[in-house]
Amino acid sequence: MKKIAILGSTGSIGTQTLEIVREQAGELEVLGLAAGGNVELMESQVREFKPRLVCMWTEEAAADLRTRVADMDVKVVCGMEGLLEIAVMEEISVLVTAIVGMIGIRPTIAAIKAGKDIALANKETLVCAGHIIMPLAKQYGVSILPVDSEHSAIFQSLNGEPAGRISKILLTASGGPFRGKTTEELKNMKVEDALKHPNWSMGRKITIDSSTLVNKGLEVMEAKWLFGVEASQIQVVVHPQSIIHSMVEYVDGAIMAQLGVPDMKLPIQYALFYPDRRPMQDNRVDFFKLGSITFEEPDMDTFYGLKMAYEALEIGGSMPTVYNAANEKAVALFLDRKISYLQIPEMIEKSMSSHVLIQNPDVDQILQTEKTVYEYIQGMI
Repeated sequence: MKKIAILGSTGSIGTQTLEIVREQAGELEVLGLAAGGNVELMESQVREFKPRLVCMWTEEAAADLRTRVADMDVKVVCGMEGLLEIAVMEEISVLVTAIVGMIGIRPTIAAIKAGKDIALANKETLVCAGHIIMPLAKQYGVSILPVDSEHSAIFQSLNGEPAGRISKILLTASGGPFRGKTTEELKNMKVEDALKHPNWSMGRKITIDSSTLVNKGLEVMEAKWLFGVEASQIQVVVHPQSIIHSMVEYVDGAIMAQLGVPDMKLPIQYALFYPDRRPMQDNRVDFFKLGSITFEEPDMDTFYGLKMAYEALEIGGSMPTVYNAANEKAVALFLDRKISYLQIPEMIEKSMSSHVLIQNPDVDQILQTEKTVYEYIQGMI
């Protein structure tokens, strides 16, 4: 039985990971869970999966949970210290990092140093600290197993192929709910409009990121670090049906692709059981019903958040952190209805333009850069 811990257990990836634990009865044991402030859902998870250690982000939430589960044999901790305690639990072999934000970086580093494989669903870990994480994983001999459907598809398409034979990574994008829209049409888009993703069921923040194509920009950055390629070797391809999850083109022109229904449980399960595959009872691709699959070039003039991601990646250093932090803050403001939709990429652009680059930032500098960007954007409004 494989023993795991999950950071971000009450979010979209976390709850789907627990669905897999439920479905693969007797194959996975959950020893640790961590979440932000959803005490009610965490109590339900604790009672069902009986972890030994649980972390809530605030002491207030942790105290509430302790009262609720006082009848159970579980330790409840809080904050960054609690996340780090879960990350290095002696018996776990895989840490699922599905927590949102920069707070995922330190626990990931701690888990790597403790020899744990990482099922990675926290974008910030590689976007902002890829230059730290990947050499560290190599040093400690641990695997970084991608949970994003696109990176999982690339990972699967690379299996069995000789190293150093990649010509190009073809990173697919659905195009989101605003595919084909003009800048003029985007001016009056509301939160409800941006949350209507045509294919995927995701959290609110990532759904907004998908609509702006910033999410795809973050995935470009992740792909560079995960697969050791240059930005010029990563091409975004809009594929509205979301059946081909990504592709790899090799030096001889051959292209390997991974296909499947748009369901995050498939890449999550693949990461948990790698290199094995386990049966899943969910929907399969019916090619006769599908009929056809299509491809388009992304509109990086209208959705210039994607273009800025390439720019940030080329500049390197602390600039990807600026890109990510500015987007994170802007999206939060948009979801709170404090800024308009088109102000999201505007704030990213202004933040990048004003930033004084740090060439090789350490974790403290990454976190300070995030704080500085937050303050800069708050000053704008």
